[in-house]
Amino acid sequence: MDSAGPVRQARPRWRSPLRLPATRGGRRRALWVVMTACVLALLPATWVYAAGTPRVRDMAHVPSAPVAMVFGAGLWEGKPSPYLAHRLDAAAELYRAGKVRVVLVTGDNSRDDYDEPDAMRAYLTERGVPDDRIVSDFAGFDTWDSCARAQRIFGVKRAVLITQGFHIRRALALCEAAGIDAYGVGVAAKHDVTWYAGGAREVFASGKAALDALVRPSPAFLGPHEPGVERALAAG
Repeated sequence: MDSAGPVRQARPRWRSPLRLPATRGGRRRALWVVMTACVLALLPATWVYAAGTPRVRDMAHVPSAPVAMVFGAGLWEGKPSPYLAHRLDAAAELYRAGKVRVVLVTGDNSRDDYDEPDAMRAYLTERGVPDDRIVSDFAGFDTWDSCARAQRIFGVKRAVLITQGFHIRRALALCEAAGIDAYGVGVAAKHDVTWYAGGAREVFASGKAALDALVRPSPAFLGPHEPGVERALAAG
């Protein structure tokens, strides 16, 4: 038996896979790469802000338009969420003030148990907007689809867009890319967790928005022309 005892093997030293370059020139190049990546990541958000901001107005000063577009924002037990309710309240107020003649509610109805447009319609009629002045788009699955379908399916050429302040600039930029002459009202909202999450999401969503505006893809569902907006305007 070896009196020296068992031989201990040296444990390999752990090294981080992320290592700074050893030379000053390498570190400088790495810094430029990081800075360039940050700038490129922020370019879409900058475009959204620059394109949308000039057309944001408050309720008192938004120009009149034939149509108000209200974007879906979720349901709670089949009823509009507080964020969506605030949007619908603004639409009802604009209708009563005579600034819009028709309200186009655009949202998600991809499941049998989830129907944003019908919930939005019911909320508006309860607040005095006539049912025949409300038109439903059941395939507004995202902001681009809502804008593209409003122009291509419903024939909307001028509109007032209604959503929260953190979303209004992206909605305006995309509707402009879709061919709609629009102004927007960014309704107020409590600065809670949802508000901060929505604001953070816009930074990432602006990348998709820039791609949609550049490529202008067809919506998930296109379909034939829908005369609902034209009929509602003609009746009024």
